[in-house]
Amino acid sequence: MSYVFAPADPVAVPVAGSPDRFPVRRVYCVGRNYAAHAREMGFDPDREPPFFFCKPADAVVPVARDATLTLPYPSETANFHYEIELVAAIGKGGANIAVESALEHVWGYAVGLDMTRRDLQMKMREAGRPWELGKAFDQSAPIGPLVPAAQAGDIHHAGIWLQVNGADKQRSDVGQLIWSVAETIAYLSRYFRLEAGDLIYTGTPEGVGPVTRGDKLVGGVDGLGTLSVQIA
Repeated sequence: MSYVFAPADPVAVPVAGSPDRFPVRRVYCVGRNYAAHAREMGFDPDREPPFFFCKPADAVVPVARDATLTLPYPSETANFHYEIELVAAIGKGGANIAVESALEHVWGYAVGLDMTRRDLQMKMREAGRPWELGKAFDQSAPIGPLVPAAQAGDIHHAGIWLQVNGADKQRSDVGQLIWSVAETIAYLSRYFRLEAGDLIYTGTPEGVGPVTRGDKLVGGVDGLGTLSVQIA
């Protein structure tokens, strides 16, 4: 087969302790999946059905363990926010997946950041328009190495946290998710057939806020290591 131009190499996330890499197919993100974060964004945290938005696969920026990503401050925003998240990586496809078997579809987990142009997101939300300008821009999804599910420990009750310049900004527990990882996978698979290579950013706890040029972000999920980002 010949192409008009050479296709881009696939985005691939490193696997902790292995030379293998996990190729990324799609990126799904869950909105407002911690009650305290829903409240800080001005919403009732009652258990309404989850909702999702997507980022392009090439928004994912893999970050090696013990490395710091230099992340440019993006254009067209004056309110650039961090959101620390547990990321679930799908290793087995399926549709209409049962909650009871949903975790069998998870290959591994990682620490991720859903970076957000908050002013653009809010402007789009108020106008009833899609969020892409605020959420789906270049390099908006940094991610650390994937840890295979069997090696991740009790990930569903793990601590999740983020510091900016050494000061705590977000600190919670994955057990505080409104919709658990299994429930999220099951619900999402009713609307999209999930396939190996899909990443699911499962939501962020309270404490989101802005960063400026020169800030250093360090976040983690217990059992998965840390993710370090320097805003350029």
